[in-house]
Amino acid sequence: MTSLKQRIFDKAAELGFCAWGIARVDAAPEAGDGLRQWIAAGHHGEMGWIEDRAEQRASPNGLWPEAKSVIALAMSYAPAADPLALADARTRGRISVYAQGADYHKVVKKALKAMGRWLADECGCQLKVFVDTAPVMEKPLTAAAGVGWQGKHTNLLNREHGSWLFLGVIYTTVELEPDEPASDHCGSCHRCIDACPTGAITGPHRIDARRCISYLTIEHAGPIPREYREAIGNRIYGCDDCLAVCPWNRFASEGQANKAFAPRAELVAPALADLLALDDAGFRELFSGSPIKRIGVARMTRNCLIAAGNSGDSALRPAVERHLSSDDPVVADAAKWALERL
Repeated sequence: MTSLKQRIFDKAAELGFCAWGIARVDAAPEAGDGLRQWIAAGHHGEMGWIEDRAEQRASPNGLWPEAKSVIALAMSYAPAADPLALADARTRGRISVYAQGADYHKVVKKALKAMGRWLADECGCQLKVFVDTAPVMEKPLTAAAGVGWQGKHTNLLNREHGSWLFLGVIYTTVELEPDEPASDHCGSCHRCIDACPTGAITGPHRIDARRCISYLTIEHAGPIPREYREAIGNRIYGCDDCLAVCPWNRFASEGQANKAFAPRAELVAPALADLLALDDAGFRELFSGSPIKRIGVARMTRNCLIAAGNSGDSALRPAVERHLSSDDPVVADAAKWALERL
């Protein structure tokens, strides 16, 4: 008879996951210590929600004392095109690969819930499912479950699927045989560190979110610090550079990716002038069903103004000038900076 563990893995494949593993809830104790040190250094920036629930995040039992096992799952969003190809398309905005298709929160959560319902029926256990929005350290737990290892950029790497992975985690009260943790296969490579435009990867496995373009364009609400504006280039939502240069991604292919994450044509290389013309309603319509929608039109406008200022194209001046009188001081500041650059 097929073991419960093997049936779980078979179900994971059926639901669109590409990699999976099992860990004990106490499998990554060092992750909690690392989290506390990272927060103490202020490297989480304005992400107060990380600090507020740090102890729940530090270990699975901190969030749910009854949990016995962790089922770690990964879903591929490997791109067909080179994410760096638009670097010189200065009047076009670059959107991180993960946000060009359907909202991964919804896609992965739907699959996790289906797995949860099936598992509850199979063994009558209790469980909780998580994808990125709860105080859960998905990457260390997934590494402990043998799915992959955390690269020097801190993201998870898998030998067959590279780093283009969304992670989902299930805490359950059933005791499952754990898998061996994955070993590190980065070796002496430091391409991700060298590639970071703002030096946010301060050393192997160390990242200062306050300098990271993904943080600055998505999580940071205020003015983008001037020292990072030029380095942002035409990135208007996130940054893929540290992932795109990773040699392990040569093994990842679009054919492995969940079809839900196929890029929407209008989000692959949007014109900055078009984005700068959006009002709130237009923004909501364009980014409906996308994770981008949550940052709101003002933050997207700020990002596009920075990109416009970096474009060197004076044809964008009218699109920028209309935001000089914005009621939002952050937007107005970005417009003034961009106009000075143009």
